[in-house]
Amino acid sequence: MQLRPILVVSGLVLTASLSVALMPAGSSHSDDDGESRSHIGLAIAPVKLNLEGRNPSLVGLGSYLVNAVAGCNDCHTHPNFAPGGDPYKGQPKMINAAQYLAGGRAFGPFVSRNITPEAPSGRPAGLTFEQFKEVLHHGTDFDHAHPQFGPLLQVMPWSVYQSMTDHDMRAIYEYLSSIPHAEPGPVGP
Repeated sequence: MQLRPILVVSGLVLTASLSVALMPAGSSHSDDDGESRSHIGLAIAPVKLNLEGRNPSLVGLGSYLVNAVAGCNDCHTHPNFAPGGDPYKGQPKMINAAQYLAGGRAFGPFVSRNITPEAPSGRPAGLTFEQFKEVLHHGTDFDHAHPQFGPLLQVMPWSVYQSMTDHDMRAIYEYLSSIPHAEPGPVGP
C-alpha cells in the first residue's frame, strides 16, 4: 500500500509541470505577488508617468488594472486610438495619448468624464481618494451632470468595480494621479 502516496506525488508533479508547459509564451506563473503585473503596467502605460514621490509598484499595478484589465480607455478616451493605430483595422495598437482618459465619448445623453488629474490639486477628476472609492463602490455622481437620472452614474460600470479591493482602488487612483492632464477631443460615439 506504499504505492498510493507515490502516485499522488507523481500526479501533483505532472499536473504542475503541465500547467507551466501549457502557459502561453511570455506568461508568468508568479502572478500572485503583483510584481509582474506592476512591471507590465509600467511597460504598457501609453503616456509618460510622473513617479516623483510615488510608489512605482503601486502606480504600475494601477496601470495594469486600468490598461490591461478594466478597459478604462474604451470609454474615457475619445477616439481610443491614434491615427494608424487601430488594432480593429489590423493596425498596430497605438493609444490616443493626446486625449488619454480625458473623456468625451457619448453614450446617448451621457458623456464619459475626464478622469485625468485636475490642476492645481493633481487629483484624478478632481476627486479625493475617499470620493474616488465612493464612485467605484456606489456610483455616486459628484458632478450631478444628469440630475434627471438621479444621483448615480448611469453608464460607468461601478457595479462591477465595487468588488475591487481598497488596495486595487488605491493603485488605480495613484496611477491616474501620475498621468498628465489632458483635454477631451470632440464629443462623439
